[in-house]
Amino acid sequence: MNEKKVLKKIVAAVLALSAFASLAALEVDRSEIQSAGAANEIVFRNYSGPHSVINTIQQIRAIGSQLGNNIKKNLADARTVGDSNRYSVIHAVDGTTGKFDADIFIIGKNATVDHITNLRRIISAYLESAYGYSSKDADTIATFVTVYNAVYRGNLQYFESRYKEIVTKNLSSSIVGLSTNYEDWPGKSQIIIPLSDLNGGLSTIDTSLISDKQVVKSMQGEEDKGIDARKGMVDIKEREADNAQEKADEAQAKADEEKAKLAEEQKKQAEADAAAAQAKADAEKAKADAEKAKADAEKAAADAEKAKADAAEAQKKADEAKKEAKANPKDEQAQQNAEQAQKEAAEAQKEAADAQDEASQAQKDAESAQNEAENTQAAASDQAQKTEEQAQSAETAQSQADSAQAAADQKRSEAQQERTAIAKDQQELIAESKKSEGENVIYGLKSIDDAGITSEIVKMNSQDGTVIKESPVTVIRGRTIYEDGDKFIAIAGSNIGVGAVKLVAIDKKNLEIVAESVEKLSELSVLVENEGSYFCTIQDGSDFYIGKFNANMESQLRSSVKVKAATPITVTAKGIMVTDSNGVAIILNPADLSSISPESKPDTRNVLQRAGAAASNLYDAK
Repeated sequence: MNEKKVLKKIVAAVLALSAFASLAALEVDRSEIQSAGAANEIVFRNYSGPHSVINTIQQIRAIGSQLGNNIKKNLADARTVGDSNRYSVIHAVDGTTGKFDADIFIIGKNATVDHITNLRRIISAYLESAYGYSSKDADTIATFVTVYNAVYRGNLQYFESRYKEIVTKNLSSSIVGLSTNYEDWPGKSQIIIPLSDLNGGLSTIDTSLISDKQVVKSMQGEEDKGIDARKGMVDIKEREADNAQEKADEAQAKADEEKAKLAEEQKKQAEADAAAAQAKADAEKAKADAEKAKADAEKAAADAEKAKADAAEAQKKADEAKKEAKANPKDEQAQQNAEQAQKEAAEAQKEAADAQDEASQAQKDAESAQNEAENTQAAASDQAQKTEEQAQSAETAQSQADSAQAAADQKRSEAQQERTAIAKDQQELIAESKKSEGENVIYGLKSIDDAGITSEIVKMNSQDGTVIKESPVTVIRGRTIYEDGDKFIAIAGSNIGVGAVKLVAIDKKNLEIVAESVEKLSELSVLVENEGSYFCTIQDGSDFYIGKFNANMESQLRSSVKVKAATPITVTAKGIMVTDSNGVAIILNPADLSSISPESKPDTRNVLQRAGAAASNLYDAK
């Protein structure tokens, strides 16, 4: 490739970027949209570049699994597990009712998680280990938990209105919930996981709370409208509804059984009440009879007293008659009078005694009837208590059945409504997809910072300037990308934290990194393509070298000579011009990237130095 061709390619790249910049001006700033009219839209900002250390998915999930295994040992006890400087969980539960228990997932100040996908993996593994969720269900719930906590980030009043004191006493308004910026996660995150029933199986986490209207609305603002996660939640809720329906049916059967018992007790109550009423009537009659007998006895007693007096008088007369009869033994009339008087006295005494006996018996009958009435009434009262208790049992059972049925109906209703919304959103996505696949689609770079150090790939409609998709990879360096089939090749990354600068391949469809080089690159490296190979500056400790890579991010060659970290790279027909570590322009052999001796070709070196300087100036002017 001659020098003119090199310069032409660079100039073409600059013009293309300039043209794209004019189209990008048509786009309304995304942050302004979010703050002005779409406050509920949650867009997580992740570090999407290469990493200096790459953990496997299993290693990432192991963080959550370890925490979950510690919690499940005794779910009824409130306690804290994990490392407060990295990842920990406050298991805030108690026996009070009315509000939610919760797990508070803490991201410590030394935690290194920097992508929402990996955070969700940790939470998912925690739910799987602690509460026995399947991997699929745990993934779904973890997604909703993160969005839920982002929606209510910093809203301490919201959490206080729904969670128990044992939960809220651990919260701080400045860090409760989850920031949408990964840079704010370490030391500034309290992710709330609402617990509905520790023994609830599929319903341990309250899915209704973490998928409320605000949460779903924010997910609908995502590029894919959160379809997959929302479908997963619908599936969970439908199974929750089925489980709740089984419990509701069992509870209703129990309620019907308690109602049958109540009917039996009510029948006994009616019989007891009738018996008590009859006994009361009998007692009242006996009482009336006793009172009459008492009156009769009193009258009889009075008559007896009179009779007694008469008897005494009769006895006196009888005694006198006897005396007289004795004195006149032959006087028969006197004898008869004495006997008659004695007889009348005896009869009077007997009538008085009989009257008294009748009165005593009537009183006994009245007392017996009263006792019977009291006993019968006591039995009726006991039965009334049993009936009342059974009525309470029946009412409680029915209330539980109604509550279980309401839970089943709620889950089913939520699932049905969300299915309808998902179907509508899918149709919109299909329409948008057709629109975004037209011939008016272009790709380009959008600057992320004012210095132009980092950029992102943007997919746009060239006719109306609307942004179709922005890449989550916001750390493309050097303002240079190359299209290679179904992907773009770029230098991306940052050396902050666990990040690294590497050569990456970015998928055209989702604009995410699909491959990266093993080797780390200089932050100041340029990227040059030549005949399907890519040249850039490799960093090895404090030294820098020129590297040659294929489209699969595999290293093919590495220069033996050290170069400047920010060396320009100019591919010519005679060799590759770079600046060595001493600041001298040199030429590398394309075959092995070894240095071509400058003494053997002094004139070529001077020409290429000038060309390199021109190319460098043009690159810096982009």
